[in-house]
Amino acid sequence: MNYKGKVVVVTGSGKGIGRCIAQTYASHEARVVIAEKEESFGIETESLIKNSGGKAVFVPTDVSRPYDVEQLMERVREIYGYIDVLINNAGVSKFLSPYELTIEQWDNIINTNLRSVFISSREAAKIMRENGGGSIVNISSTRAFMSEENSEAYAASKGGIIALTHALAASFSDDNIQVNSISPGWIATEKYSDLREIDHLQHWSKRVGKPEDIARACLYLTNEGNDFITGTNIVIDGGMTKKMTYEE
Repeated sequence: MNYKGKVVVVTGSGKGIGRCIAQTYASHEARVVIAEKEESFGIETESLIKNSGGKAVFVPTDVSRPYDVEQLMERVREIYGYIDVLINNAGVSKFLSPYELTIEQWDNIINTNLRSVFISSREAAKIMRENGGGSIVNISSTRAFMSEENSEAYAASKGGIIALTHALAASFSDDNIQVNSISPGWIATEKYSDLREIDHLQHWSKRVGKPEDIARACLYLTNEGNDFITGTNIVIDGGMTKKMTYEE
């Protein structure tokens, strides 16, 4: 996959899945823009990429603030003049009883996880259409389809991302902009070696997912040769959401 010279914006790329996505695109010679709220994390990701010979620039961004997102895209326009790929990865979670979750907490999760996807996509698309098109990938979650207790705000935000994805794909189609989403299952972002055998065996893949699994899917969806794929969601969960479980 040839990403040499491509400009790729990754939100929430200071750590975890986002950092891995940013590093993966950089390893394919893309010019990566690290949009991250926490300055220390953003600087660290930028340094890791540059120390590996890649190209990256850190732009401090709180995606829950529309002004920050607008300034991010203008900054990218100033530096490069165009955007080829946007990965909407930034997100937060807070698991509280629906009896206890405050409106402020609900709004913060929805604004960070869902509203930011709309605003980031809209502002990036304005630049993409000036240069012949582009590709957007939104990171959702298998929690859009299945739940555990006390996850209402997070589930709503991730389910909304999938609906927003196919709506944007329709709206941006005339501008040659593809929009897709990825729903990760269990992706371990800490010490993989600390996982138990039972953790791995919950999956048909016989292992818990890694950030690299999501990064490779992003590369696939944003490859120029895959422009027939748009408005869809790919579940990457080792088969967990399809697995039937019986109690013996």
